[in-house]
Amino acid sequence: MSSVTYSSTRGCETQKNLSFRDVVMRGLAHDRGLFVPDALPSVSIEEIESWRSLSFPDLAIEVISKFVGEDQVPRDKLAGIVKRSCASFRAEDVTPVVEVDGHAILELFHGPTFAFKDVALQMLGNFFEYFLETGSNGGRLAVLGATSGDTGSAAIYGLRGKKGIDCIILYPHGRVSEIQERQMTTVPDANIHCVAVDGTFDDCQDLVKASFNDKEFRDRVKLGAVNSINWCRVLAQTTYYFWSYLRVTDKH
Repeated sequence: MSSVTYSSTRGCETQKNLSFRDVVMRGLAHDRGLFVPDALPSVSIEEIESWRSLSFPDLAIEVISKFVGEDQVPRDKLAGIVKRSCASFRAEDVTPVVEVDGHAILELFHGPTFAFKDVALQMLGNFFEYFLETGSNGGRLAVLGATSGDTGSAAIYGLRGKKGIDCIILYPHGRVSEIQERQMTTVPDANIHCVAVDGTFDDCQDLVKASFNDKEFRDRVKLGAVNSINWCRVLAQTTYYFWSYLRVTDKH
């Protein structure tokens, strides 16, 4: 099965029909649009039912492989990426579904930083590392992100120690919670860089957008994105919707 291709929402001809590898490494389209799939894969209810007995990592592999074929990431490599990502969670089910007073609750706080974004950012970090090891960007990537708290710490824990990656996170000084600031600023890995900006989150985001809009700078430092503009984050987070559906319908 061939992989899904992606095009920018802005419609620039040079930003159409790009591969999963390309859109993950670029993050934001060069015309400042967002990358979206050119087509959506279909899955039958019978196939979903066949996934019912799978563990979360194995289910995630099935869902992601609907978009990412062997031409982009060989199946065994994809399995390794997903399983390494899930291994960082404290719960065996990664995102357990529990019942509270008759309501099914999807728990998304079992990752390294207790944020729902851990699901996506653990996977994104491992996809980045795989693509760099297999020829993208000459093996180097400078990830620049802005945060009001949870994105920054989740990104840092997803990228810490990754070969070939420098992670630079901007956050508004005095405007994030104490625990989030400590999560970001106490990681000792040499590739992690936190910068407190005297301003608001919007000021931080403006700096990120300006950096991506500067073609010479973007290409020279091999800039990449970790905010929700990166399609990989959206794809990774779709996995727990399939998981929660299956767990809820186990009982009802």
